Amino acid sequence: MKTIDLNCDMGELKPGQIKNFDSEIMPYISSCNIACGFHSGSPQLIEDTIKSAMSNQVKIGAHPSYNDRENFGRISIEVEPSILMAELRYQICALKGMVESYGATLHHVKPHGALYNDLAKKEVLANHFVRLVKTIDPRMKIFALAHSVLIEACKKHGMQFVNEGFADRKYEQVNELRSRQVDGAVIHEKEEVLDQINSFLTGKVSLHNLEIHDINVESICLHSDTQGAVELSQTIYQFLKEQDVEIAAIV
Repeated sequence: MKTIDLNCDMGELKPGQIKNFDSEIMPYISSCNIACGFHSGSPQLIEDTIKSAMSNQVKIGAHPSYNDRENFGRISIEVEPSILMAELRYQICALKGMVESYGATLHHVKPHGALYNDLAKKEVLANHFVRLVKTIDPRMKIFALAHSVLIEACKKHGMQFVNEGFADRKYEQVNELRSRQVDGAVIHEKEEVLDQINSFLTGKVSLHNLEIHDINVESICLHSDTQGAVELSQTIYQFLKEQDVEIAAIV
């Protein structure tokens, strides 16, 4: 039986948003990535999300970002590496401390937004990031875009890399998501989402120009703010079960 991890970015509230749908999605995933406050979230929301993950036996990851709440962490920022690494250490360690205070373990780190995209392409930045995570806890896994430069950085520094694919995003290249600024970059139609997931299961991905590429996906992400995310999480969960795919966190 094939095994796949389902993850979701959580603990986020966009400006003007009163409630998110994390608690409704949580039963249908195996790992979550909790915003650390620099692009979204608050101490109270972080705490509530940790509790929800623990009650649903969902593995917990930190979801740090550039220090940019105004743009929800989705704009690439030029910042001195020493400053950026200090900000990332602050975010990851804050979440790690909160998780451990409840008797749980921080399972992984998954960068958010523009930082995620930059780390997929920038080798020097990727090495800084992996070294940082290793100093915090060498047992933690690093979730990042399949086929990104972070793979080699993780190999170099002896860290476990998890190849991630996206159920709700179009691909520009096999190692690059299509910009959210482009119409159609976010997928929310059920049939199209399931087609993408089925492609991942067969080791393929269709780019926006319909070219087909080989891809290795160990964890599939559904964004909690994608239109219809609650229903999509249920649909994805049921689809994988019907395909005899075991849904389980990365070990």
